[in-house]
Amino acid sequence: MSSSVIDSPKKNDTTVGNYFVSNYPPFSFWTPEGVTDLHDAMHLAPDPRTPLGLYVHIPFCRKRCHFCYFRVYTDKDATAIRGYLQAAIKELDHYMKMPFIGGRKLSFVYFGGGTPSYLSPNQLRELTDGLKERLPWDDVEEVTFECEPGTLNEKKLEAIREVGVTRLSLGVENFNDHILGINGRAHRSKEIEKAYHAARSIGFPQINIDLIAGMLEETESNWQFNIDKTLELKPDCVTIYQMEVPYNTTIYKEMKAQGKLVAPVADWETKRRWVREAFGRFESEGGYEVTSAYTAVRNKSRTTFIYRDRLWAGADLLSLGVASFGHIGGVHYQNQHDFEPYVQKILAGESPVYRALKPSAEEKLVREFILQLKLGTLYFQYFDEKFGVVSREVFSEPLNIISAWGYAVVDTEKVVLSRDGLLQVDRLLQEFFLPQHRNVRYA
Repeated sequence: MSSSVIDSPKKNDTTVGNYFVSNYPPFSFWTPEGVTDLHDAMHLAPDPRTPLGLYVHIPFCRKRCHFCYFRVYTDKDATAIRGYLQAAIKELDHYMKMPFIGGRKLSFVYFGGGTPSYLSPNQLRELTDGLKERLPWDDVEEVTFECEPGTLNEKKLEAIREVGVTRLSLGVENFNDHILGINGRAHRSKEIEKAYHAARSIGFPQINIDLIAGMLEETESNWQFNIDKTLELKPDCVTIYQMEVPYNTTIYKEMKAQGKLVAPVADWETKRRWVREAFGRFESEGGYEVTSAYTAVRNKSRTTFIYRDRLWAGADLLSLGVASFGHIGGVHYQNQHDFEPYVQKILAGESPVYRALKPSAEEKLVREFILQLKLGTLYFQYFDEKFGVVSREVFSEPLNIISAWGYAVVDTEKVVLSRDGLLQVDRLLQEFFLPQHRNVRYA
């Protein structure tokens, strides 16, 4: 160990690495050699029962947050942005010729980033018009659009609603200007309230607020203030993530330069307690219901997250844009992870896919099982019928482990996580990983 290391991690300390499990097998197992499997899958007719979704990555931001590990750019001018949007549309042209579309219509659309709301109304209309012309949105059940509050005004929100967005997701993260600033966020508290109330007046069917528990310099009183403000605004849905520090973040680079192993953010025990307190108050004071490890909704009958639910059940996801992740015919893939190589591939009429992985039948079962476990209640019958197994027996060892730890109750029909189990589900999921996927770098 280097003599420059000045701290020693304890059990609950936040250290570098990806904690949040978003897919399986881990991304570090995806390879350029696997792209052949993707091309083969794209040339097969789909199972018509498999929903098709569209993901569009908008990689532009006003500022890069200190905790951000996504592929984003803060230095692109209007010409570069327009060229990128045209490339994304041209990428869709490439896929429209392939059998995997199979006459299916889109079930859901998701605009992620980066900051989709960085686009101007004209840029947004140009992009969505091009997408709809090629792959109609006639039967789309949900269109989600991620926003940074400081990029929004009434004119832009009207444009976002006019193009068909039904689920507006505001990246609030925190309501305190100092916390926002020290973490590198571009927006401030006044912009949050202005954007939220404007969105409400325009009439979006669903408005989601994102929060992060345990940001740099987060305090007990500030966290309670975040809960108060959320209850005051009454969003349809609240998503709370626990702060993690992946490798390619500004926070990690500073840790590495200083020889530190422990991240300068709240430990895991504190972050879980904060989320537990938030969920408890949302339930008791706001009439919310906790529907996943990260989500509370005010009206479960009309507040949905189709993108999440369909993906976790094996839907196809056609992804467009730099570094975007997709899933077609059982094969996972990611596009070129840098701006210029992605655009150059598109302009040359070539596939922009950089790496892919075709999971085995066993890996597909593990993927759906662990992702759906994040919902808190999981029924074995779904997996038994879909995969032709007795899932209660397949996963008996990890289920017995988390049950013995007191985090789950398992019977013959289902597994139900306790609230404590739900709040650390990403840690528990490691118990379900196949041996070759444990104790390795996730991304």
